[in-house]
Amino acid sequence: MSRKKITGINIQFPISRLILSGDKTVETRTYPIPKNYINQDLLMIETPGREGKFEARGVCLVRFSECYQYKTQLSFRSEFHLHKVENGSQWDWTSQKPKWGWKISKIVILKSPIIIKKRKGIVFTKNLSISSSAY
Repeated sequence: MSRKKITGINIQFPISRLILSGDKTVETRTYPIPKNYINQDLLMIETPGREGKFEARGVCLVRFSECYQYKTQLSFRSEFHLHKVENGSQWDWTSQKPKWGWKISKIVILKSPIIIKKRKGIVFTKNLSISSSAY
């Protein structure tokens, strides 16, 4: 059984469930994905957000193949079927901050969630160790 080092990325519940089901194929952020994470597996850390009743946990490997900026609210709205961000939600378009789309190209659901005890976030969850038997 081999182990590999991997970086984690936080995705809040219930958004995480949309990715796991394949319904959400674009993650949105207010910043572009760091270039060194394009086409690299990341451990998706499902965080409870406001609605979840669980500890943060690694649930799948996720890969982003590209990143692009939404230039207008219209372009953002036209991709609702990809990103599933509802009008008026805390992740909705705003003219005060840029909005980026990270295209999801692959997910591999783990056999069992991995509880994450480290401080969360892509900055803090580098070099997580994951066994090849986990997926």
